[in-house]
Amino acid sequence: MEAQSRFPYRFFVVTFTWSWLIWLPLVLAGAGILPLEKDLVSALSVPVTIMALFGPGVGALYCLSTLHGKGAVGQYLRGLADLRLGWQAWLVPVVVMGASTWLAWMLPELWGAPRLEMLLPSVWVFPPYVLLMILLGGGQEELGWRGYIVDPMEARLGPWLGNLVLGVVWAFWHLPLFFIPGTSQTHMPFAGFVLLITGYSWFLAWVRQASGKRTLAGLIAHGWANAFVPLFPTVVMVEGAAQPRYWLWVSLTFVIGLVTMALRSRKAQ
Repeated sequence: MEAQSRFPYRFFVVTFTWSWLIWLPLVLAGAGILPLEKDLVSALSVPVTIMALFGPGVGALYCLSTLHGKGAVGQYLRGLADLRLGWQAWLVPVVVMGASTWLAWMLPELWGAPRLEMLLPSVWVFPPYVLLMILLGGGQEELGWRGYIVDPMEARLGPWLGNLVLGVVWAFWHLPLFFIPGTSQTHMPFAGFVLLITGYSWFLAWVRQASGKRTLAGLIAHGWANAFVPLFPTVVMVEGAAQPRYWLWVSLTFVIGLVTMALRSRKAQ
C-alpha cells in the first residue's frame, strides 16, 4: 500500500454521507415529517442500521481505491483473514469489556436499584449473538475506524489526541440514532455517549496496536463490547428514567480507555 502525504478527509465525507442518508428516512419519520407508522419505523430500524453501520467500511474502501494505488483494496481485504492477533487482542476485550459491563449492571443493586433483566431470550443465545455483533452489529464499523482512519489520525495528531478527536467524531456519527424511535440511544444522555465512545476509541486503538495493527482485532473487540450490552443491560428503556447504570458504564469505559492508552504510551517510551 502506497503512503500518502495528504490527510484523507474524504473518508469522513463518504462515511457520514453513506450512514446519515440511510438513517435519514427514519429520523424524518421519528420527527413526524415522513408519514410512517411507529411500528414500521421500529421494524425497519434494525436492517436499516445494519446497512448504515457499513459507512466507515465504505469510506475506507473508497479511500483505498482512490488514494493508495493499485492493489491496496486487495491487500486490505486479505488482511481481514489474518488471525494472528496475539493473546492480548483475543483475551483482553472479552475480560475487560465483560467485567466493566457486568459491574455497571450489578453494582447499583447495592444501593437499592432494581435489577434490569437480561434482554437476550436465553444465555445460550449469547455465543451466536457475539458473532452477529462482530459481523453486522457494530463490529463492521471497525473496517473504517480502526481498519483505516486511525493511522492517519495518529500520524497527524499523535495517539492520545488523534484517538480523542476520532472518538468525538465517531460519537457524532451516531447522532441520527438518538432521533430514531425504538433505539437504545433515545434513552442515553448524549454527553455520556461521547464519554463512552471516547473510551472505546482509546481502548480499541490499544487493541489494534496489541494485535500488530490487524483490522480483524477491532471487529472482534467491538463485537464483544456490543454483545455484552443486552447480556448485562445498563440502560433503562423508559423515557425520562434515571440512568445510574449507564453513567457508571460510560465512566468505567472512559477510565479503561485512559488506562490502556497510558500503558501503550509507557510501552512506547
